Amino acid sequence: MKLKEIYELFISIGIKNDPRGEKEVNELLNERKKDYEKLSDEEKEYFDRETLTNPYGDTRILYGTGEEEIKSVIVGIDVDTGEIILGKNLGFDLIFSHHPRGVAFLNLPDVMKLQEDALIHHGIPINISQKMMAKRISEVDRSLTPQNVYRAVDSARILKQLFMCCHTPADNSVQHFLTDLFNKEKPKYLKEVIDLLLAIPEYKQAKKMGFGPKIFSGDLKSKAGKVVIDMTGGTEGAKELMKKYADAGIGTIVGMHFSEEHKKEAEENYINLVVAGHMSSDSIGVNLLLDEVEKVGVKVESFSGLIRIKRS
Repeated sequence: MKLKEIYELFISIGIKNDPRGEKEVNELLNERKKDYEKLSDEEKEYFDRETLTNPYGDTRILYGTGEEEIKSVIVGIDVDTGEIILGKNLGFDLIFSHHPRGVAFLNLPDVMKLQEDALIHHGIPINISQKMMAKRISEVDRSLTPQNVYRAVDSARILKQLFMCCHTPADNSVQHFLTDLFNKEKPKYLKEVIDLLLAIPEYKQAKKMGFGPKIFSGDLKSKAGKVVIDMTGGTEGAKELMKKYADAGIGTIVGMHFSEEHKKEAEENYINLVVAGHMSSDSIGVNLLLDEVEKVGVKVESFSGLIRIKRS
């Protein structure tokens, strides 16, 4: 399997599982192509052409042409220079990081716009979500300015080690996976929410390792009400949205992680917060992608936080 085929496969899975729906994602790409054609030659020089076919700027081939044949890949949640050296020494064709590096990391704010449209499905009007998310997106964008985002990419280049990252397609996959599960099971109490999570192998293993699901707001006897899964869209959204969730009738939010500010806002608006776990939730999304890669005979090894569980 060629590197570009893995890359394209992951993007297609991301679109299939996108909470906005495939139609809306494809419309977004079409609009982007129209906007590109209107640019001047100077503006086109700086335009990221990869975004014309890939709606997830945080997913990229970071080192490689895409034409290389891949027979083995080592996969981690976070990959930096140390992991790249290890993967190189172990002889893997490709190193795959879930969390973005290089230009993919800089594109994180753009990916967060996914949340604006996804929130419509939870009863929050687009005019409200867009304005609330604008401030949060700007905060994240500014926070990236001083960071040395190309450090790991430069290491891969010097070592001539194929390197890629895939973030939102994996997060879309775990979002879809858990949403389907919770819509089917409809847990009544937070205890049932926790039990439902612990029935999933990645979360069960995470609990054994000391970082299982936790209730941040509410308790085991709290009624869950309407449950929303919040696993995709780059990173945490605007804390002010907690009030809008409450206004929309949401009782419980299950996410990868929440800041203290988000916890405070949730408590003030009587929203239950359940932290499923960061590495474990990321692992589910990445595992759903890796299962498809293994089907065509690519050898997969895990490290750096990935809890590898095969489902097919």
